[in-house]
Formats: sequence, C-alpha cells, structure tokens
Amino acid sequence: MPDSVFIIVGLIAVSTLVLLVLLAKMFRKAGPNEALIVYGFRGPRVIKGHGSVIFPLVESCRELSLELMSFDVAPQQDMYTKQGVAVTVEAVAQIKVRSDQQSILTAAEQFLTKTPPQREGLIRLVMEGHLRGIIGQLTVEQIVKEPEMVADRMRSTCAEDMSKMGLEVVSFTIKEVRDKNEYITNMGRPDVARIRRDAEIAAAEAERDTAIKRANALREAAIAKAAADQERVIAETASLAKQAEAQRDLDIQKAQFTEQSRRQEAQADKAYELQTNVMQQQVVAEQVKVQQVEKEQQVKVQEAEILRHEKELIATVLKQSEIERKRIENLAAAERARLVAEAEGRASAIRAQGEAEAAIIFQKGEAEAKAMNVKAEAYQEWTQAAVVDRLISNMAEVVRAMSEPLSKVDKITIVSTGDGNNLGANKLTGEMTKIASQVPALFEALSGMNLNDLMSNVKQMKPRDNSQGNSHA
Repeated sequence: MPDSVFIIVGLIAVSTLVLLVLLAKMFRKAGPNEALIVYGFRGPRVIKGHGSVIFPLVESCRELSLELMSFDVAPQQDMYTKQGVAVTVEAVAQIKVRSDQQSILTAAEQFLTKTPPQREGLIRLVMEGHLRGIIGQLTVEQIVKEPEMVADRMRSTCAEDMSKMGLEVVSFTIKEVRDKNEYITNMGRPDVARIRRDAEIAAAEAERDTAIKRANALREAAIAKAAADQERVIAETASLAKQAEAQRDLDIQKAQFTEQSRRQEAQADKAYELQTNVMQQQVVAEQVKVQQVEKEQQVKVQEAEILRHEKELIATVLKQSEIERKRIENLAAAERARLVAEAEGRASAIRAQGEAEAAIIFQKGEAEAKAMNVKAEAYQEWTQAAVVDRLISNMAEVVRAMSEPLSKVDKITIVSTGDGNNLGANKLTGEMTKIASQVPALFEALSGMNLNDLMSNVKQMKPRDNSQGNSHA
C-alpha cells in the first residue's frame, strides 16, 4: 500500500514536470522590435510586445522585424531633368513597417518569406522609380538648391505605394547630385562672378567710405585740436592774467602790511622812546626823592646827634641810667626802622616790576609822610637855636647844589651894559646872592613846609639856669 502511494505521487510529479516543459515550449514571446505572426485553427493574429501559447500541430508562428531599414537609393542609370540634363542622384531612405496590426499583416503578406536583402531590393526599385519621375519634373537648380523640397515630394509620392506594402517612409535625404557635363559646376560661376564683382565693388566702396571717414575724422581732429589749442591759449592767457592780478594784489597787500608794520614799528619805537623818557624822568624823580630821603636821613642823624648832645647835657642832672636807657632805646628803634625798611625793600624787589615800583612809590610816600611827621614833631621839640642851626647848616649844602652847574663851566664871559650896576665880578656874586635867596623857596617846594609857619611853631628857648650852666661848664 505505501509503495503504490509513492508510485502515484511520483507519476503525478513527473506528469506535472512534463506538462510544464511542454507549456514552456509552446509559449512564444515577441520583443518590442518585432511582431509574432501566429496562424492556425484560430486564424491569423499578431502578437507584439507580449507572449502567447502556440499549440503544436494546429498552430504555427513566424517573426517579422519592425526595426528601421536604411538603404541607399542610387540608380545605375542617369536621370534626366526637366531641362534634359543627365544627372546622377544618390539618396538615403529610412523605411519601417507600420505599427498597426493591419499594416503588420499586410507587410507579412508581402515580405514574410523574403530575406532582408530581397525585401530591400524590392523597396529600392519602387523608390528609384518614384525618384526618376520626380527628377524629370524638376530643374537642376531646384534639385541642387532645394533638396528638402525634393525629399518632401519623394515622401508624398511614395506614401501610397509604401502603405500598400504596410510600410512608411521615415526620411528621405539626397546625398549627392552630380553630372558629367559640369553643368552644376558651371551653374555657380555667374553667381560666383557676381558675388566676386559685388564683393570687389563693396570692398572698393568700403575703402572709399573708409578714406572719406578717415579724411573727415582727420579734419575734425584737426579742427578739434585747433579749437583745443585756442581754448588752451585762452585759458593760459586768462590764467596768466589771474596770476598777474593775484600777484598785484599780493604785492599791494604786502606793501600795505609792510606800511602798517613800519607804522606800528614807528609807533612802538616812539612809544618806547616816550616810555623811556618817562621812565628816565621817573628814575630822575626817584633819584631826587632818594637824594631827598638821604638828606632827610642825614637831617635825622644830625637831629639825633643834637638830641644826643642835649640828652648828654641833661644826663648830668638826671640819672645816668635813665639817660643811657633812652639812648639805647632810641638807637634800637632807629636800627629796627632801618632793618625793617631794608627788609621791605628786598621783599618788594622780588615781586613783579610794576608791583614793586608801586610798592616802592607807596613806601617812599609813606616814608616821606612819616619823615614829615617826625620832622614836624622834631621841629616842635626843637629850640630856636636848633632850628637856626639846622637851617644854617643845610643852607650851604643847598647853595652848593644850586651852584654846582657853574663848576662845570670852563670859561665865563661877562658882558656889561654900562649902567654902572653890578659890573664885572660883582655881577657874578650878585647872581650867586640871588641863587642863595631862592633857597628858602626851594626848601619849601621840596619839603612842602612853610618856613614862616615852622619858625612860628618853634618853642621859645628858655633861659638856662646859671647854676646848671655853671655846673655844666
């Protein structure tokens, strides 16, 4: 029982395998570049781009190529044109079977048993016949110059015959047109001559136009250059004129500035001279004041000396210690005033010049005022004898100062009018007497004090005690 099962299974497997092999042999496929023509008990049918089962004994099939066929169309005999010129035309044609089933069946009827060379030969004969008829209707010039027109006519003329065979003309191209009589070669000579003539004329005209344009350009360039030179000369002239005007204005301004500078320098020099004179006058005035202060200091020293002598006289009566104390205090006060004055002078000299001069003037004025006060106080304390002594002692100094210019005179010439008054040397002594008489007025002008008032304020000298005088003696 198990053996029979295995046998049955094996037979079934073998049968299935045999069936598959038979089906594979019966199934035929058609590629995209071919068509499969099946004919048999089911009638003719076309298989394109897929497969089908072909039953053996009852059906059969043949392959028909759908690929493009390209071949030369070159008749061996010359073809005559409309002009009667014999020409040889070589062309290339591309033909294929149409893709619809009816055209494929028609092509199968015409060429299924033919080999490709036989099929191309048949098609070439038809194409050459149509080409001969088209060439006979055209001129050589049309064939040579309008090959596309010839190809269009060829396609339209062959379309009906090709359709009857299940074919179509994809393209038709004329490769070459030639003749044995050099008609085509000579056909282009008039055009060549005309073109050459036109080219030579055009070249001559171009050269003429170029020469004219060159001459015009040179003339315009010369005119432009002349105009530019003229403008340049005008511009240079204007520039030189402006430079001259600018130089003139500059010279005028320089002269004005020089004049102003010289004027200012002259004013500065004049001011400097004036200031120098003023300073010299101030210096002279200060020198006079200094001399006056020196004289006043000398007066003070003399007054102090007189006071000292007076105190020495009094010291014989008063206590010697008190006299000595007063003397020391007076000397210390005088020394302290001198040191203070010197210190103030040094301090003021360190300051700025203007400030120092103002301080000095102020201090001198203050010193003069103090001197006047001291002098007034001293005059109040003086006796008549002291005042007289002071005036007399300074009188000679004043007269000497006033007569000092006469000492600088080398020679004096005295001219007498003959009236008998002050003749000769008496004239000179009279003038000296007049100078001496001006001393009190000069003294009052310099000191600012009236001698009459001063003398009126002098205390009367008391009569001295005889006993004191005897003791002093």
